[in-house]
Amino acid sequence: MARTPDGPAPEPPVQRLRLRYAKRGRLRFASHRDFQRSFERALRRADVPMAYSAGFTPHPRISYANAAPTGAASEAEYLEIAVTARCDAQRLRAVLDEALPPGLDVVEVVEARTSGFAERLEASVWRVELPGVASDAARAALAAFLAAPEVQVERLTKNGMRTFDARGAVLGAEVTEADASRSDGGGPQGTGGACAILHLVVRHTTPAVRPDDVLSALRSQAHLAPPSSTRMTRLAQGPLDEDGSVADPLTADRDIDGA
Repeated sequence: MARTPDGPAPEPPVQRLRLRYAKRGRLRFASHRDFQRSFERALRRADVPMAYSAGFTPHPRISYANAAPTGAASEAEYLEIAVTARCDAQRLRAVLDEALPPGLDVVEVVEARTSGFAERLEASVWRVELPGVASDAARAALAAFLAAPEVQVERLTKNGMRTFDARGAVLGAEVTEADASRSDGGGPQGTGGACAILHLVVRHTTPAVRPDDVLSALRSQAHLAPPSSTRMTRLAQGPLDEDGSVADPLTADRDIDGA
């Protein structure tokens, strides 16, 4: 005879909310599991009326979407929560942001009024700082990469070593020079010297092509190897527009909310 969990059934959710959050500064080194633990603590501290799954080990109903790799900063991470009592989105943003450590910042909260959110995350915009690399050298390497029909790279995944094409996922790329005047913590690492900035639009594929895969491809294709560690920041992720730009995935929910 099958066992059934003791106690009453969990309360049903009455509202779903979608959150955009950022990983900044030293918190870019936090793993996705580290963030999950911090976020669940923040939910408890903020006394959010979370909905829970059924079963012997109930879990808060949180859906994470396409998290950035450990070591990458991001301005555009997303998740969705389900709650058992209606919450004001702006107040929820404020209390959760206060409960999270500095560097894990809740940027926006909207009520989820549409379905298929994960499918909207079709591509990402990345900024990659290349300290010690001159812009001309980076442009030459990028031109060689873009001219290739495919560039195979290897990466160790949880399923072992994988080989895949890094070129096909890159929809757009350009090189600019670092703005040495920035003092907001978003500028290049270190002071002085050359620092090319690589801007990428990368389609989400399986396996995922990450900025470090593109750097591996630049190394193998054009022998571009930054002398010091790079810094990667996801600036946006969302649906692809016809012109190849990446749109805001929360727009559909805002449009219905304001209709």
